[in-house]
Amino acid sequence: MDLRHTEGEQAFRRELRAWLDRALPTLPPPPRRDDWAGRRAYDTRWQHMLHEAGYAGIDWPPDAGGRGASPVEHLIYLEETARAGVPYVGVNFVGVLHAGPTLIAEGTPEQRRRHLPRILSGEDVWCQGFSEPAAGSDLAALRTAAVRDGDHYVVSGQKTWSSFAQVADYCELLVRTDPGAPRHKGITWLIVPMDLPGIEIRPMRTLAGSAEFAELFLDDVRVPVGNRVGAENDGWRVAMVTLRFERGTAFAGDLISCLELLRELAVLARAQGTAWHDDALRRELGRLHGELAALWSLTKWNVSQSRARVPGVGGSVVKLRFSELRQRLFDAAAEVLGPAALAVSDLDGLPNGRYVRERLSSLSYTIAAGSSQIQRNIIGERILGLPREPDAAAR
Repeated sequence: MDLRHTEGEQAFRRELRAWLDRALPTLPPPPRRDDWAGRRAYDTRWQHMLHEAGYAGIDWPPDAGGRGASPVEHLIYLEETARAGVPYVGVNFVGVLHAGPTLIAEGTPEQRRRHLPRILSGEDVWCQGFSEPAAGSDLAALRTAAVRDGDHYVVSGQKTWSSFAQVADYCELLVRTDPGAPRHKGITWLIVPMDLPGIEIRPMRTLAGSAEFAELFLDDVRVPVGNRVGAENDGWRVAMVTLRFERGTAFAGDLISCLELLRELAVLARAQGTAWHDDALRRELGRLHGELAALWSLTKWNVSQSRARVPGVGGSVVKLRFSELRQRLFDAAAEVLGPAALAVSDLDGLPNGRYVRERLSSLSYTIAAGSSQIQRNIIGERILGLPREPDAAAR
């Protein structure tokens, strides 16, 4: 197999680098972390710039408004944008990486025409309404109810960990439409406009002091039946498509960023002197580099093996390993920073504030997007062919 890039792929990389060199200096300074109106404006502006330049939905098919990039071009895009330090997808995360691809795979022609262009251009922001207080890793235990009433579903219940709900226009919502069916059979996937009567949003402050997540309370919210994605009671299958996107290439940019951070950390350790003379720390930095590089290679393989642009279950391997490696990376950063790792503001010229915030954030990675225990079950059952874990309700 020839792993060298073709001339066309090399030209794509040069074109992308040149555009990033022109575009990034035109961005204003990022807003404060608690300025949600400013964060929405900043993130959607960047999304609009990508759209105008033809880079939004880089791997989406042309008939969905995307560029139709090959897997190799997609990987080049992820590499170059991560290394250039482009703005994080931010409030556009759910729409661009979850809901949009799900609508491409499962939505009706009308749903695709209505929503995909506005997601790609940054006009609409989406949030996720999957997890509930008693249904997180055990997502099939969700109880938010949707009762059919003519051309509407009447939805009541509670969702939690809804990313960017406070600035969202739409929500990808999982509801239970048949309470008498087996747990995985009575679920439906809905598109819910966030301005409907009966929706209450309560932001949640995290350990890191930010409020990216919110609780959603739904009280007799009337959602048109035309907003259903897939068949009624087939939402579990549709949700698994969504989660494959969430665990597929969603961490690819983070992987490259972590490799860049690791190089910066090695430079910082040398400058600190004492830290660099710690043999155990140097060995850990070396292991981390090798494991992150191997995981990036696995990500490239997963992208190349994706069928119909839907990632396979191999994304669970990447998600599991990356979430644990990320925690080790920022534990190593704390060793390098020493006492400065206790402060969220930069001290004495050290960039400790960023590392401390990332370390706190890394604690959520083994839970978010499916806990590590769930990922191990997926790997064991769907990749290794091991017996399914017994259902707790059947024990």
